Amino acid sequence: MSYDVAALRAHFPALRAGTAHFDGPGGTQVPDVVAEAVARTLTSPIANRGRVTAAERLADDVVRDARHALADLLGADPRGVVFGRSATQLTFDVSRALAAGWGPGDEVVVSRLDHDANIRPWVIAAEAAGATVRWAAFDPATGELTPDDVAEVLTDRTRLVAVTGASNLIGTRPPVAEIAARVHAAGALLAVDGVHLTAHAPVDVRALGADFFTCSPYKFLGPHCGVLAADPTLLESLAPAKLLPSSDDVPERFELGTLPYELMAGTTAAIDFLAGLAPTGGTRRERLVAAMTALEEYEDGLRVHLEAELAALPGVRLWSTAAHRTPTLLLTFDGRNAADAHRFLAERGVNAPAGSFYAVEASRWLGLGDTGGLRVGLAPYSDRDDVERLLTGLREWLAQAADRQGPSPAPSGGSSRAGEG
Repeated sequence: MSYDVAALRAHFPALRAGTAHFDGPGGTQVPDVVAEAVARTLTSPIANRGRVTAAERLADDVVRDARHALADLLGADPRGVVFGRSATQLTFDVSRALAAGWGPGDEVVVSRLDHDANIRPWVIAAEAAGATVRWAAFDPATGELTPDDVAEVLTDRTRLVAVTGASNLIGTRPPVAEIAARVHAAGALLAVDGVHLTAHAPVDVRALGADFFTCSPYKFLGPHCGVLAADPTLLESLAPAKLLPSSDDVPERFELGTLPYELMAGTTAAIDFLAGLAPTGGTRRERLVAAMTALEEYEDGLRVHLEAELAALPGVRLWSTAAHRTPTLLLTFDGRNAADAHRFLAERGVNAPAGSFYAVEASRWLGLGDTGGLRVGLAPYSDRDDVERLLTGLREWLAQAADRQGPSPAPSGGSSRAGEG
């Protein structure tokens, strides 16, 4: 199928301000239909879930529709779709529930490639249970994390492995299905952070072999909330802390308090919007796979062009050459501070932030400390004009820097930018 970026962009009111957004990895802009769904749900008669009054039925239908929409997007069972405030919160909740069965001698594996939301909850839970934490390292020269890298730290005491579906810092997409095969052969569970992956490629949690899979609708054109997908049978084996009167059913036992109905309606609208990019006909799951495949091809074409142009700029370094990666690039500049580039571009209506973006372990492993670099992320609405504006801005900034008498010193530290959890 063809990908009509101009028609897509017409649905994004935020783009009318004229800014070129390369900040999508931290949260995408939102199409009109998503905002309308949120507003419509907030202003409709609605109540706590039930099937007696119309207000109760609306709330119940919103929740049901959102679970089924996420299941179609992820290739998951709707009975295993859990909603929460964020992927970070959901990972903390599941880690505590799993750790109730861990003890001294048990082991947990985390990856240095990951966002801290798929590291720290497991580390904290393991330490509280007296379990050992082992680290899977990636190749800093290429950005690759291989099944062998994970297998090196697996033992018969491994209880869980946490790995990213795609790095939010450098875009690397590890071979998750192959890693899952090694993990399951060792008798362990696999937790996949799919927050960055879900925004850029078709996802099938069963094919990936993910026992737990998290994602964030606000990274794929939806509102701010988090989602966990897992096999309902696996969820039934866990006993999270909950209020006495609250439901013990799955997935409700993991959802604390009244659900955010308006955000769930917005999530359904975002998924339907993505499905609408594909030709009519077929199931929603089939249309989503077709649409996300076309989006992946479109974004990858832009990425290849952008990388070629960036490689020609003096003193610019790109930090991943992995065989498979999302259209998310981390740049650093010889003798220059990436935060200065961020500010320079922002003054010209180009949003490309600088930092380590909560992927602090990855940034440190690359030798970039907590400072990271300039992150350039393509999104479904990115077009060739956006890319050319970014390149023009970087050329101007580099030329301006070259005209100065000497390079400004690199900072000893920096921010990792809030709001990436």
